[in-house]
Amino acid sequence: MLVLPAELTHAQATACCRMLAQALHSDHGPQAIADASALRRFDSSALAVLLECRREALAVGKTFAVSGLHPRLRALATLYGVGELLPATD
Repeated sequence: MLVLPAELTHAQATACCRMLAQALHSDHGPQAIADASALRRFDSSALAVLLECRREALAVGKTFAVSGLHPRLRALATLYGVGELLPATD
């Protein structure tokens, strides 16, 4: 499971992308699940990180889903037209 931090803004985005990509490549399961339940402080960079993680997962042949996505971030994804790219597991 890929775990997002409690805070994910522009300042943390690059480091978080690296951390998630590393975790993604070390897990050999068929599905990549991003656990966003700890995420409390975020901006639109969180969406960019999740979309990059999705792209990486698909590139290595995995499915991608998000668990525990905050309702405000889900609404932002829908507003930006990318909600369907971040399917929920719960």
